[in-house]
Amino acid sequence: MRRRTIRFMAIRALPQILIDRIAAGEVVERPASAVKELVENAIDAGASRIEVVSEGGGQRLIRIVDDGSGMSPSDLELAVQRHATSKLPTEDLLAITTLGFRGEALPSIASVSRLSITTRARGTDTASMIAIEAGEKQAIKPAALGEGTRIEVRDLFYATPARLKFLKTQRTEAAAIGDIVKRLAMANPQISFTLAGEDHAPTTWPAGDEAARLGAILGADFIDNAIEIDVWRGDVRLHGQVGLPTYNRGNGQHQYLFVNGRPVRDKLLLGAVRGAYADHVPKDRFPVLALFLDIPSRDVDVNVHPAKAEVRFRDGGLVRGLIVSAIRNALERESGRTSSGNADVALGLLARSLTRPANADWDWRLSPAAPRMPPDESAGFAEPAQAGFDTLVLPSADARANTAPVAPDNLDRPLGAARAQLHETYIVAQTREGVVIVDQHAAHERLVYERLKRERAAVGVKSQLLLIPEVVDLDPADVERLTAAAEDLSALGLTIEPFGPGALLVRATPAALGTTNPASLIRDLADGFAEWGSEIVLERRLDHVAATMACHGSVRAGRRLLPAEMDALLREMEVTPNSGQCNHGRPTYVTLKLTDIEALFGRR
Repeated sequence: MRRRTIRFMAIRALPQILIDRIAAGEVVERPASAVKELVENAIDAGASRIEVVSEGGGQRLIRIVDDGSGMSPSDLELAVQRHATSKLPTEDLLAITTLGFRGEALPSIASVSRLSITTRARGTDTASMIAIEAGEKQAIKPAALGEGTRIEVRDLFYATPARLKFLKTQRTEAAAIGDIVKRLAMANPQISFTLAGEDHAPTTWPAGDEAARLGAILGADFIDNAIEIDVWRGDVRLHGQVGLPTYNRGNGQHQYLFVNGRPVRDKLLLGAVRGAYADHVPKDRFPVLALFLDIPSRDVDVNVHPAKAEVRFRDGGLVRGLIVSAIRNALERESGRTSSGNADVALGLLARSLTRPANADWDWRLSPAAPRMPPDESAGFAEPAQAGFDTLVLPSADARANTAPVAPDNLDRPLGAARAQLHETYIVAQTREGVVIVDQHAAHERLVYERLKRERAAVGVKSQLLLIPEVVDLDPADVERLTAAAEDLSALGLTIEPFGPGALLVRATPAALGTTNPASLIRDLADGFAEWGSEIVLERRLDHVAATMACHGSVRAGRRLLPAEMDALLREMEVTPNSGQCNHGRPTYVTLKLTDIEALFGRR
């Protein structure tokens, strides 16, 4: 076996240019990272207007122009020195009230690019300019510029060619720049943002309020399918918009989270969002939301990540609980709403079915799907001829409609009056303003599920004692977390106690889980506690059991309902939380407005 030779070399101090490039690798991972740092500087400078231009995916050119406070020549000289900043008034690193504070962005970018900064301080008559190429500074010169700052970054990473190999395509890098500008624009609706250049179609988001900015960036469709949140817990505020459960996406890229104006991708916050929606959205789907957390600077450490993408909270449990309770309360408050996109899909299908072929002489009776019937020329519009139309309906399973008389008082209710049951699966209800189509199985599944949860909350969770208590070996940190929550876990049917420095003794498990593996359950809980830090993991396990029971105990598709049963189902849906979607996140009903239906038939 060949042995590796280890060479010991004398310790030496690295040259400054190499130190700068190493630091640049931490702060400036890609062009979008440089854009983020520079735009944050403009925001901290009090800008009311920021323009971002990029070319070549940001590698060839990044230009940031703002109308902020600008800099004097002496400030400009310091701005490009490492560890110099105007954003930390004292030595207290917990009193961070600005976005950029590390004092590394400008010198780091300058060490791997051709950087020029032109700036003019407010109230002064002249501007100054400095150019830096691969870390080599030139003398400050007079320049022409209005109040504010213009920064140009050209040939990013030309001084570190190896880094260029790891960049994505220009299209991908440009998309990353667009994403970070959108996130910063969402967090600062009081500032006008412009995104332009060869990488982007020119777009301007004028200054306005939070809802207007979110609608402009995420689209009016998001606002139409979102619920506003604005809650306080002590001196911590959570506000923004959360999407309805039925308005979801296939990945988590549409979850926008901000802490004190900083866009973050924090595990604690993402875990809280996932926990809040766990009962409403399928596992492989992700809700759309934009949430802003305002918290005193001393209660959050923003200096834990070079790119400031993660934060650390002094009281993570408070933040997690605030997010989970706020989202759940909002969803319960608007539990009767479903995504408008479901109605759009239904209307689209209906519109396509009404589209006639280009041939104006087309006769629907000649369709290959229409059964052949002997003509009856003498019948005219008499009863026998009308009866012939009945045979044109081709049954699927059972296409006969089980009709019900209208109840006038129910027309004004949110889900209207049941009029018919189609295909023994769908209830059609009539309202004053349109039609509601209900999936009877999905709807009743949610009703049964919520009933089971209410019963669990009222009488508690039954435990089943283990004949022989089981010892589960764990990491001491996991043992400490679970032991601290032993009382809460006991209320959920799980009885545990510490058993030495690295083990837990399990005496009882929730009866609803049936025959379960205690060791597997405890390890799952330990993993969940490490991520979320609460008993929500066990609640989800119990909720899954309740959901399974509800699915098997609900009204099945294919069962014919009496008119009174259909109306009773609608009335219970109206007073049951989260009845807009089933336990799997699918919509339980679709509303079609009469005006939209009339437009399809040319009546409007």
